[in-house]
Amino acid sequence: MTDATTAVAGYEPEIGSLHHLCRVLAEAAETVGDASRHASELALGTRLPRAGGGARRNVLRTITDPEGLDRAPRGRCLARAGRLAGVFTGRESLTVTLAVTGPKARIRAAAATHPELLADPDTARVLRAVQEDRQREAVRVFRSILAAEGAEGAEGAEPTFALLAPVFADILAWNAYTDENPLNDGAGREIATGRTLTGAEPVLGVSARGRAFLDRGPGRAEPLVPSPALAERLDTSGTIAGYVRNIGAVGTDRTLLVQQVEGPDGVQRYVVHLAGMSGVSDKNPQDLLGAVHAVARPATPYSRAVSKALRRLVPSGCELALVGHSLGGITAMNLAADRDFCGIHQVTHVVAIGSPIDGKRPADPRTRVYSLVNEHDVVPSLEGRSSVSAYALPEQFTEFTSTDDTHAFPLCHAAERYAHHLEHEVPEASARVDAALAPFRGRVTAARFSRLYDR
Repeated sequence: MTDATTAVAGYEPEIGSLHHLCRVLAEAAETVGDASRHASELALGTRLPRAGGGARRNVLRTITDPEGLDRAPRGRCLARAGRLAGVFTGRESLTVTLAVTGPKARIRAAAATHPELLADPDTARVLRAVQEDRQREAVRVFRSILAAEGAEGAEGAEPTFALLAPVFADILAWNAYTDENPLNDGAGREIATGRTLTGAEPVLGVSARGRAFLDRGPGRAEPLVPSPALAERLDTSGTIAGYVRNIGAVGTDRTLLVQQVEGPDGVQRYVVHLAGMSGVSDKNPQDLLGAVHAVARPATPYSRAVSKALRRLVPSGCELALVGHSLGGITAMNLAADRDFCGIHQVTHVVAIGSPIDGKRPADPRTRVYSLVNEHDVVPSLEGRSSVSAYALPEQFTEFTSTDDTHAFPLCHAAERYAHHLEHEVPEASARVDAALAPFRGRVTAARFSRLYDR
């Protein structure tokens, strides 16, 4: 287990460190791209005199030569068309060469600290293809890994896909730069420089604005009477393992659980349990589109539905602890970042389990955030930050990264597995979070439920 309060939080990569050099290279690539854009404006615009034909040819050569600045001119109109032609014909680019050097270096470093990456023949083939910039082969091998695990995972196949988790974000960045899709280049830049993915996702390059357009449900919540079996299964220990176990019991079928707890000081506080993604549905705010949307955007149908439910279930001004798994953890952070929500409820703690939340920030600087991540769980890296990254987290964050012998994905991502892992394999992490949540530990005086809808 690594406690990122000391290992990561508040830490910027030191001068001379690998992460610092990778960031410098990514920023240099951005500078080259800006220079190419400026040169394109000169070459294709009217700022150079007509008599300066030689100068114009020299500038064009600089931005189109294989050893020049970029694949093709950058900019608008004619320059954009030329750039797209350069991308689709696979021309080399100084910008891309600089940009991919950092992710490739981090991948090699990760392979040194995670020897299982090279010991497995399939993951070793992916890493070799990355180092040699064979993008199509890397994609082909990666797809074969997914297909093999989907077909044989139940029969005990080796858990190859999860082995890639420590390098997954950097592979996404490398792929975004080297594929023939110009729409995801911005996502590659964000990952390479240690930023959060806010513009577009790194595979197809679908913009956050486009996802928001497709995922426009206003969110709705209705009272729900749980089955006796569910009510009997709920854990009332007040521990983080118990909360995660409750999330697993509630499931991903649009059910919100809020436990009202009388704390040691006699104050009534509330623990909100937020489950993860369900699948693909036009009524479920926890669907796949909502999950992708929630990573980059602060408001989704899921967060809006939860907010409406809590207006009915929790008196205003009361202290809340938001505990979420996967998409539930992202939604917990989105709610904690919402100033309007925090104007009604006092969010004192957020606990995210297996969630990509590191780019999000609470509206209240007093809110404490705890992130619990299994290093072989791919989901926390979907925002572009690896679970073993050295890039900075704010002082409000405490991140615990750990690993267990369950490398198979999605098993290692399941709420039930995280609960078992917290309770039996990383008790020190559980103890730290339980100590922070001590005000919420006491007699459960009520358990309230809502059914959530997209619209």
